[in-house]
Amino acid sequence: MDDTKTIKDQIPPINMKINEFLINKPLPSISLPNQEGNLLKLNRTDTFRLVIYFYSLTGHPDKKLPKNWSQIQGASGCTLQNCIFRDNYENFIQLNAIPIGVSTQSVDYIKEMTMRLGIQYDILSDSKLDCSNKLSLPIFMVNNETFIKRTTIIVEKNIIKKVFYPVVYINKHVDDVLKWLKEN
Repeated sequence: MDDTKTIKDQIPPINMKINEFLINKPLPSISLPNQEGNLLKLNRTDTFRLVIYFYSLTGHPDKKLPKNWSQIQGASGCTLQNCIFRDNYENFIQLNAIPIGVSTQSVDYIKEMTMRLGIQYDILSDSKLDCSNKLSLPIFMVNNETFIKRTTIIVEKNIIKKVFYPVVYINKHVDDVLKWLKEN
């Protein structure tokens, strides 16, 4: 069986939330480049859990955000989100989990951001939307560019165990994820 089509070819019914659709589904076969350009295989059966958080766009001090970016619901705050995950890295490790960020931004853009913000774990580029499409993640477009809506999934032994969507309160989100990890 080709598990790369498992989720992609099953579009969730319009009235079903992405949270319900993805729970207990296997993560499709996918590898994405990290900030160094090295491919990281996401579907794995390691003993640790993956906390994969998807986000739209991190800002850059020398570049303007897309026009009206702050008016797009859930678009702004991704740099803060990355910093909060970074600041809680040891808490994730203590709970046998590893955070991994995913964005549609290029490898070069992500590399600059991880260096500038001191992020010590993998941030992956889904610039071709391979992962986003296979998981049927919620996306939006601005100026002919596609961005992923803020979503977090927890994967254990290649099975999606929890989905956080929509992620509205950035400051509270990591606490909610850590709480779920402690309780499960």
